[in-house]
Amino acid sequence: MQTVRIALGARTYPIHVGSGLLVRADLVAPVLPHRRAAIVTNDTVAPLYLEPLAAALGAARIESVRIVVPDGEDHKSWQTLNTVFDALVRERCDRQTAIVALGGGVIGDLAGFAAATYQRGVPFVQVPTTLLAQVDSSVGGKTAINHPRGKNMIGAFHQPVLVLADTETLATLPERELRAGLAEVIKHGAIRDAAFFDWLEANVDRLRARDPESLAHAVRRSVEIKAEVVALDERETGLRAVLNFGHTFGHAIETGLGFGTWLHGEAVAAGMAMAADLSARLGLLDSRSADRLRRLLQQAGLPIAGPRLHADRYVELMAIDKKVQAGRARFILLERLGSAVIRSDVPPEALRGTLADATAG
Repeated sequence: MQTVRIALGARTYPIHVGSGLLVRADLVAPVLPHRRAAIVTNDTVAPLYLEPLAAALGAARIESVRIVVPDGEDHKSWQTLNTVFDALVRERCDRQTAIVALGGGVIGDLAGFAAATYQRGVPFVQVPTTLLAQVDSSVGGKTAINHPRGKNMIGAFHQPVLVLADTETLATLPERELRAGLAEVIKHGAIRDAAFFDWLEANVDRLRARDPESLAHAVRRSVEIKAEVVALDERETGLRAVLNFGHTFGHAIETGLGFGTWLHGEAVAAGMAMAADLSARLGLLDSRSADRLRRLLQQAGLPIAGPRLHADRYVELMAIDKKVQAGRARFILLERLGSAVIRSDVPPEALRGTLADATAG
């Protein structure tokens, strides 16, 4: 087991990465104010991991309530959130009952938002079971549900008290989900660590083959990068926005096609390729580096072109993005591999050039 700590003063918490951690109730018990937990998961993950987690908690004399919701991005909604609230009220969960998110990014976001708002906030533990959730969404305290017109538009910052990233759960991950998770791994190298990007180029085939040592390194280094950025800018007033590289285009793709049509990581991959194209158009990024990013995404089995939505539709959807300030869209671009910048002065003609050339039918 390796541990990364996200430094947020009194709210500092550990992120444990390793094999077999899902049943390590000894890691969970010390952070629970009361020996009761509500496990929120979905109907895909529940048959695999709900019983082992609940049994481990039970052996440590931690009572657990089980809440199972439908799987899928289209269920990250008010309706599903109310299902969680109904169960919490029915089971008489109080402010000392911790909510445990067992699943991927959708469950983490949904359960985290429930924890942020139920009785004005209860403790929250993340047990991510997908690569994307382990390297990105489980870390940093962003919680949300979707609005029909925009991704993650309704949410709150609510930091977990603990993250348990059990790399053994990646063995049951569908191939498409594994590839989607690699998008967020690649993102971390592209925006913050050129040496890690080089390592990914050399090891992408091992990652796709689920080599345990390679996956553990990718998860740990991604978590370290995200923890460093979040510690410097928890509420995304500046630097933290670089973690959204590829997301302005990616969220537009997800919303425009309908949530769940493309996986989040697939949309982010295409979005990163589009952002690299835009970076090159603006003279920030050399063409060789843009080509390296596109090639790595392709080697990871990810798309490098967005769907051919009308350019006006892309612009409309990006105008609803959470990074918009004073009516101006902000784009996360690259000045070189390992270094991202935030720009709000992108000429419309450059953006439309990218939308014309970096989308596919």
